[in-house]
Amino acid sequence: MDQIDYIELPAENIADLIKTKAFFETVFGWEFQQWGDDYADTKSSGVGSGINAESPSKAPLPVIHVADIEAAYSKVKAAGGAITKEIFSFPGGKRFHFHDPAGNELAAWSE
Repeated sequence: MDQIDYIELPAENIADLIKTKAFFETVFGWEFQQWGDDYADTKSSGVGSGINAESPSKAPLPVIHVADIEAAYSKVKAAGGAITKEIFSFPGGKRFHFHDPAGNELAAWSE
């Protein structure tokens, strides 16, 4: 079954990413892995979490792991979801973003 794999937190820019990462390291003891200048992730939060300095949103982004990215994309469209970012490659796999019928933004990813 597909499930939420991680939550991505937005940062305004790289400086905000660095400050936010330091905040969570100091307050909660989380350890991060840096993926380039604009992204860091952690598995020590209990749920996978990331900080994205390229996010235009100010809301957290739930990211769902799926077995087949193309099938998930088709199912989202067929069920009335709105694709907001087409399938793209990133370190570790491929993903796309979409709005559910209530307007919430989510993402789906696969290896």
